[in-house]
Amino acid sequence: MRRLLVVLLLGTAALTAGCGSSNDTSPGGSESSGSSGDVKVIDVTIQGDTITPNGERVPVALGQEVELDIHADADGELHVHSDPEQHVEYHPGTTQQSLGSFSIPGQIAVESHALGKTVVVLQVQ
Repeated sequence: MRRLLVVLLLGTAALTAGCGSSNDTSPGGSESSGSSGDVKVIDVTIQGDTITPNGERVPVALGQEVELDIHADADGELHVHSDPEQHVEYHPGTTQQSLGSFSIPGQIAVESHALGKTVVVLQVQ
């Protein structure tokens, strides 16, 4: 019972913390309003072996939807170390991919194994 109360309080705190402003100044991310709430949009640029952002930490609220907008010059794949794990294929041009939302706090790495680089680390809190 006590554990459930803590989870509910943390969830409430995360939701109210996200209600103050719809502007996000963190690197690589922006928020936009949608019908189901705020969506964290992370712009990713991949040109050759250069990735932007490059290992930056991006805060994400519990339950917040996350979308990757990938601008690439070639085909590739990103690996999202979430539970369950996700593989995001992208193609030349712009690929938009929803990662959904995350209900467990922690860090989730988004990596390109082919390039051996971490794109972002989602700090879910």
